[in-house]
Amino acid sequence: MSRRVVVTGIGAITPVGNDIDTMWNNMVNGVCGIETITEFDTSELKVHIAGTIKNFEPEKYIEKRELRKLDLYTQYAIAAAQQAVDDSKILGTIDETRFGVYIGAGLGGLHTFEKNTIAMANGGAKKVSPFFIPMMIGNIATGNVAIRFKAKGATLSVMSACATGAHSIGEAFHAIKDGYADAIIAGGTEAVLSPLTIAGFQNIKALSTNPDPTCASRPFDKNRDGFVMGEGAGMLILEEYEHAKARGAKIYAEFAGYGNTCDAYHVTAPEPNGEGLARAIKVAVAEAGVADDAQIYINAHGTSTHLNDLTETMAIKSALGDKAYDANISSTKSMTGHMLGATGAVEAIVAVLAIKNGIIPPTISLNEPDEELDLNYTPNKAVKRDVDVALSTNLGFGGHDACVAFKKI
Repeated sequence: MSRRVVVTGIGAITPVGNDIDTMWNNMVNGVCGIETITEFDTSELKVHIAGTIKNFEPEKYIEKRELRKLDLYTQYAIAAAQQAVDDSKILGTIDETRFGVYIGAGLGGLHTFEKNTIAMANGGAKKVSPFFIPMMIGNIATGNVAIRFKAKGATLSVMSACATGAHSIGEAFHAIKDGYADAIIAGGTEAVLSPLTIAGFQNIKALSTNPDPTCASRPFDKNRDGFVMGEGAGMLILEEYEHAKARGAKIYAEFAGYGNTCDAYHVTAPEPNGEGLARAIKVAVAEAGVADDAQIYINAHGTSTHLNDLTETMAIKSALGDKAYDANISSTKSMTGHMLGATGAVEAIVAVLAIKNGIIPPTISLNEPDEELDLNYTPNKAVKRDVDVALSTNLGFGGHDACVAFKKI
């Protein structure tokens, strides 16, 4: 059995907006959400900027007495999921046992882990919170969202570093397509901005040390020097097409293809010629049945590291051939920073909105082209263009590669 899958709801918490309309408007207008870190002291660090969440109001989504039991990464997930569920109007129309949740995180409840580790080091075991484990574990965002919406069907928590969000929605897509669920809340979430994570990433020389937050994240630019950390969450309601049609649901786009491959090459570096990602793109495009004359948009992983942007360009050209030069490509990480486990889900939402609205968001701060990178990366200004197919690509430490494909419906 193979069924069609569509997107009927979306929600997001991001550095450029805590709802879909604000996020999209800011992206289309090239607004940068990266700024100087004020939440903690960065004086001993080489990196002082990040894509931070501004003015997040968790009480809009979660009762105040419950907040102390939820790590920030779970709070972001619940907020984005509530937006998506409200947008879809699916509650009351779905069999609870056919309703699932697939949410991933790259690191899980890091703030809770840090806080309790310090508490135990300073005061012993009695200082560890009884909520420590159920706040910290990597599946608990999935669990809390499932409890909130009485989703008793296929449920999974994916963890594949920076490919997590894409893998979460991709696996959910296949679960619905193959008949295991009728609808799934799917996405990714992350809240790990801290001195510890910045120190870890800066010490493997992955982060930009550019002090200017407005242009530190500059994917595909010749002067790029590393990624900028971000945080947030993105959630999609994926639904079987006939189920959505029968209830008169608003449909954004069809989720039509998904590729999941591995470089099996290195724990942090991508495979040099992008062969693993190229295979993921080919699998997604083949499953989606992309026509030769399709107008294509690609929301690239585009981290602003030298290796990623080069190998990703090579992968796109290897997978699409001459069609790569006709596609519009952009990296919205130029505005949000890299949201790690959330990034694939948020960028999939951007791909869906590009189809719906006929607008390609730009790659900002792309001012000096790199001679090795010769595709159309949509520099600095949004472009109006009808989009038939939108792809979103993501890569993660460990060699994980993912590509998701959406089609106009």
